[in-house]
Amino acid sequence: MHYRTLGATGIKVSALAYGGSSLGSAFRDIDEAEGIRSVHVALDHGINLIDTAPYYGATKAETVLGKALKGVARDRYILATKVARYGPNIADFDFSAARVTRSVDESLARLGVDHIDFIQVHDMEFGDIDQIVNETIPALRQVQATGKVRFVGISCLPVRLYKTVMDRVAVDQIQSYCHYCLNDTALADILPYLKAKNVGIFNSAPLAMRLLSTEGPPAWHPAPAALRQKCAEAAALCKARGTDLGKLALQYSMAHPDMHTHIVGTASPKRVLENIADAAAPLDQALLADVLAILAPVHNQTWPSGRPENNS
Repeated sequence: MHYRTLGATGIKVSALAYGGSSLGSAFRDIDEAEGIRSVHVALDHGINLIDTAPYYGATKAETVLGKALKGVARDRYILATKVARYGPNIADFDFSAARVTRSVDESLARLGVDHIDFIQVHDMEFGDIDQIVNETIPALRQVQATGKVRFVGISCLPVRLYKTVMDRVAVDQIQSYCHYCLNDTALADILPYLKAKNVGIFNSAPLAMRLLSTEGPPAWHPAPAALRQKCAEAAALCKARGTDLGKLALQYSMAHPDMHTHIVGTASPKRVLENIADAAAPLDQALLADVLAILAPVHNQTWPSGRPENNS
């Protein structure tokens, strides 16, 4: 396992991270015991970052993760969770100082820990940016001063929002998803800015929430039809060549030296080991070129998320 330093935080993090959304049954109904084993397998094989959120499975992911972490030495893992999103609807977001402060305490209780390493504003494109800059992040800085969290970060889908927010307020880390993978490399366009700010970079969903996989995306996936079709063509090509598009996608993302860590969600111990092996295997450059050619017509195609003014 390779480790990289997360910007100015000084934390060394495994290049492959464990995504907790699967523990909340985001992709399939899980067996809780299997999910707990998957966490232990990840830790035993060098993965040291675990990312989750109250939103995943309506707190189920944090609850199951808390059971998995019981009895595990706190210095064996780096823990990241989120605030402000608690359900699928606009009404389920709350970026107020009071709610995010209370949310940290709720997550600490579910996770069974005395501190969280990275607390992140979840899907900030659904909020008022002025409120996030002037209220949400300052409230989390106050929580940081108590020692309950070590660092404060932000997450969203629209890449441009990182600069919009970070031009106005300092953060320690960002989490971007579906924007540094085979079909979409928009996050790379702002890397000079992020490096100048010296923030930690979490690249989430290098398989584009299973868009880049043999089995294809879940029914709820918001990708447009043309993007789905091209990814399916790429998956078929990889299968015909005796390999898997997900393997290629993971290798491609992890090859970038300036992306500090890549978050992949799975509640399967077997899949955790496969991901680790895939990441260590050599990248097939000829296959990569052919897949990128298939995906070229839909490169950087994305989908709207959040308030209209945050997508423009």
